[in-house]
Amino acid sequence: MPAQVEGFGRYLDEIFGKVNKLETRVNEIEQFYSSTNDTQLNTPKHGSVVKDRVKERHVSSIEKQQQDALHREAAASKRMRELMRQFEKILDHLTRHKWAHPFMHPVDVKGLGLHDYNEIIEKPMDFSTIKNKMDDNGYKNVREIYADVRLVFKNAMKYNDERNDVHVMAKTLLEKFEQKWLQLLPKVAEEEKRREEEEAKAQIDLKLSQEVVHAKMARELSDELFEVDMQLEKLRQTVVQQCRKMSTEEKKKLGTALTRLSPEDLSKALEIVAENNPGFLPTAQEVDLDIDAQSEITLWRLKVFVQNKLRQSGKSSEGVDGNNINDHTTKSNSKRKGDNANSVSKNAMKRSRKATPNS
Repeated sequence: MPAQVEGFGRYLDEIFGKVNKLETRVNEIEQFYSSTNDTQLNTPKHGSVVKDRVKERHVSSIEKQQQDALHREAAASKRMRELMRQFEKILDHLTRHKWAHPFMHPVDVKGLGLHDYNEIIEKPMDFSTIKNKMDDNGYKNVREIYADVRLVFKNAMKYNDERNDVHVMAKTLLEKFEQKWLQLLPKVAEEEKRREEEEAKAQIDLKLSQEVVHAKMARELSDELFEVDMQLEKLRQTVVQQCRKMSTEEKKKLGTALTRLSPEDLSKALEIVAENNPGFLPTAQEVDLDIDAQSEITLWRLKVFVQNKLRQSGKSSEGVDGNNINDHTTKSNSKRKGDNANSVSKNAMKRSRKATPNS
């Protein structure tokens, strides 16, 4: 018998190891869906239609989504380069103007004796700096270049008086530049809108892909948990078959020990009785527990539960000890069994209950 019990203990350890791994995966799924609920996607118009269509097609894998994102980004970069090429034509036309020479290079602050220039102008800018930055791919989009070109003229108008020639030249060139920019602006706006829609759709596709992956994981977990339940039920039946019939004296001691449980633990014990006794009402105002009427399965489960709870609370479990259940199994699995009892109990003990052992 001790060898059999030791084998049961090893088998339980193996099952509980599986359960621990499953719990980790369950937590991962819970965290995913929790973050999904906390950060809802701002779907564009007809976004739900897109979702349904993509789901019907079972959604691409996350890897494919990442590849698509790379291709999409490459295509967008190509279109942006074309816009920049068109903008560069505007800039070339502007720099060839007869009044462009004051703005071609950085202002010679020392040479011109402009000692207060850096105090007035926060960010100096000129056409050569802009062209060099364009050659080095320093701009992400056309609007960034547009902002720097305007800055060239705005700086000149800010530092120089309205009657100053440089101020007049800057104002004139800025007006010409704005006219050219308005011709290109519709294409820029169209591209920006397209990129925004593509990014929104990519976010939806990625989120749906993740949902499919986690839904599959949840199904697999459900199957594995069912398998663990079957293994535990098989083990429970085997253990019960190996247990001897509880004597009248042991039943009496068990009934007495039940009265020493805390209200919460007594509530859980009564839930154990109710599992195999549909007619038993553990939540009644007053409960009469007939120990002799309980099945051997229920009695041994109660005995193990009571032993564990009394030991955990520091109370003596003398009287309910001394059985054929190996101490190694009880000690190594007492925490797990206690946790299982916790999960079974749905309501704490709130009404008075009494256990009446029959001698």
